[in-house]
Formats: sequence, C-alpha cells, structure tokens
Amino acid sequence: MDIVGDSRDPRRYRASRRSATQFERRPIARFVLVHGAFGGAWCWEPLIEPLEAAGHTVESFDLPGGGDDQTPVEDVTLESCAARVCAVLSQRPEPAVLVGYSMGGAIVTQAASNCPERVAALVFVAAFMPADGQSLLDLTHLPEGKDDMIQANLVIEGDPPVAVLSEEATAAAIYNDCTSEQTAWAVARRRPQPVAPFADPARIDESVLAAIPRSYVLTTRDRSIPPALQRRMIREHPCENVIELDADHAPFLSATNELAAALVGLADRASRPQEHRDVRG
Repeated sequence: MDIVGDSRDPRRYRASRRSATQFERRPIARFVLVHGAFGGAWCWEPLIEPLEAAGHTVESFDLPGGGDDQTPVEDVTLESCAARVCAVLSQRPEPAVLVGYSMGGAIVTQAASNCPERVAALVFVAAFMPADGQSLLDLTHLPEGKDDMIQANLVIEGDPPVAVLSEEATAAAIYNDCTSEQTAWAVARRRPQPVAPFADPARIDESVLAAIPRSYVLTTRDRSIPPALQRRMIREHPCENVIELDADHAPFLSATNELAAALVGLADRASRPQEHRDVRG
C-alpha cells in the first residue's frame, strides 16, 4: 500500500500492510459508505467489521435503483441518488466521512455540494470525480479511459434504459484479483443499472467542495477505471492524501484489510487540525 501525501507532491513512502484493528486510540469517525453502479449496500459488508473493530461507526445503504431498492428506473437520477445520500447524512447530527466507490464518487460529489455541512471529509475509492457540468460518461470518454473494460462490454436495453454487463465481462473487468468464491458472491448480487446517473452532469459549487478535505484511494490493477484516468482526476481535483492499493476495482473484496486500514488512516488525518493533516514522505 503506497501512501502519497498531498497529490501535488510526488514524494511517497511505503506503509506496512496492517489491518484496521491495529489503529488504536483514534478519534471515532462516522463512515457513510456509498456503493457504485450495479451494486448495493452489500458490497461494503466485508469492511463493516474491521471498521467497527477500529472503533468507528459505519452506515451503508442502497441507492435508488441499487441493491434491494425498488425505485422506478425513470426516477433514478444523479440528483435522486445525491438526495438519498443527504437524507442518510441528516439522520445523525455529526458530519460524516463520506466514502464514494466507482459511480458513487459522482454521487458523493453532488451530495457534498448539496449538503456540505453534513460532510467532514470526502474519500473516493476507485471512483469518479466530476467537475461542475461534467458527467461520468464524459470522464470515461477521456483518452485516459480508453482501456475501460466496462464501457467496452456494456449493453443498454429497455425503456427507460438500463445498463447490463455479462457475468464473464463483470468478472474480468471488476473482480480480476478476487477469488472465484468472492466473484460468485458479488456477481449473484448485482443488478441492471439505470443509466441516468451515468449521463447526468454534476451541478456543483466548486468553492463549497474545495472547503471539504478530499482523499483518494487509487487501485493500480483496475480494469474498470484505468489507473491513468484515476491519476488524471486526482491532478484535476487535488487531494490532501492519495493512497495506492495494488488491487482491482473491488478492493472491498480483494484487499479488504488494506482498504480498511486506508480508510481508518484517512479518517484519523481528517480529524486533525489543517496544519497537521498532510502526509509527507
């Protein structure tokens, strides 16, 4: 696991691999975890125990159209997903470390702009980071996204439209570092994804987002959001901390302990005064 301090600083240091339970006597953080396309709250199940064992609280939930949620396809939009996030954030008084995975990165971006007072820090895990007026699809069409195996295999069907991905393409594009058992567990839970959140442009206040500490967990073996595209988004939206995991697009399964340790460390740094937050090599 590589940890890079400020994303504008090229210096790095190696961090030992350790589980989240080894972080002791840290401030308690409230984690709110937002899943990606085709998924649901289920994707975070492996992380809940190590994060709670480290003393933190964890909330995960289904976005509109995800998991067991029964929102009609025509009502699933970037804004309705962001509204769901803000509703979850409002259920408790303390601001949360808001974690977005994959498509969830676009959703937490919109949500943080809509209800910034509810967000203590943003963490993007192998996730999209759109600018104002930019959609997830806009990001996938950048030159750095050319090796994206999801877009290469995606099939759009139905009216209103949903995106589907074959089991074979899903395993190759997302779970390439997972065991066959992990892959089977995840693939069985996935469902078609309403396409509007892919195409809807973010409508955000960049100055509001700039005031929220932002970190990124980059996955170097990712076939869904190529590392080159992740690095471009980090350059365009500088993060206080960047952590690199030698993992596929499903680090919650293939690198569970490393991802949990990364999130615990990022929450700890977000709780520090501004002058002490940046990590230096």
